[in-house]
Amino acid sequence: MDEKKFLAEKFEANRAHLRAVAYRMLGSTGEVDDAVQETWLRLCRSDTSGVENLSGWLTTVVARVCLDMLRSRKSRREEPMGPHLPEPAADDGHERDAEMADSVGAALLVVLETLAPAERLAFVLHDMFAVPFEEIAPIVGRSPAAARQLASRARRRVQGAPTIPDADLSRQRKIVDAFLAASRGGDFEGLLAVLDPDVVFRADHAAQRLGSLAEIRGAAAVAETFKGRAQAAKPALVDGAMALAVVMGGELRIVLRLTITEDRIAAVEAVADAERIGKFELLDA
Repeated sequence: MDEKKFLAEKFEANRAHLRAVAYRMLGSTGEVDDAVQETWLRLCRSDTSGVENLSGWLTTVVARVCLDMLRSRKSRREEPMGPHLPEPAADDGHERDAEMADSVGAALLVVLETLAPAERLAFVLHDMFAVPFEEIAPIVGRSPAAARQLASRARRRVQGAPTIPDADLSRQRKIVDAFLAASRGGDFEGLLAVLDPDVVFRADHAAQRLGSLAEIRGAAAVAETFKGRAQAAKPALVDGAMALAVVMGGELRIVLRLTITEDRIAAVEAVADAERIGKFELLDA
């Protein structure tokens, strides 16, 4: 049998599975088509003669493609329409799309959209498709243990539980001090060293009125935002967790709540609403 014909038949046999993975990763039927097509093109360009499990290989490839697409969305985070929302399945005869949407559920897709790209990939592949963490780890560039933690963190978000931060305050303080030093010194590489690759910065409406963006995703974008800044920030404890307090003109103006996991800052929430700040238990650290 012609090799390309053989690959085409194998690919078609896996197409429904690849679409299911891509839909849970992307939540957009249009992007699903792009991801599956790119997977086919990569298959055509690759030497798979030594691949024993072609289905697993294709799953890894479509996952990598989807991860790249999710990460590229951060470049569109400032569009007026706001963050990406999952699309309903098209009603133009794509019955498989409708079946996928029904099987996943719109509510779950909305929650998945709140996850960082690596978290979403780890959760989708492991919890929905039983892919071992040993195979997920190289896709996200982490160790198997770290990939397991990504999935666990995502699972808590999906189940409605808060992310559990690192409880070691002394270690958190070192990370915060390193972040402040790099920020004040304009040290871009130093900032990247303490930021999770998929770090998410979010600001409340009051912080946005002070000039902050509503949301920033990814270590490079967050590092660029904080480079050369944080001059007025100082470490603080907010409700028992490490944070940063921004004092201007002798007045507490902004609290940066931090989520620290695996010795990296995974999330930053800028709170400038006076009523919310007034409810915090805030102590010098």
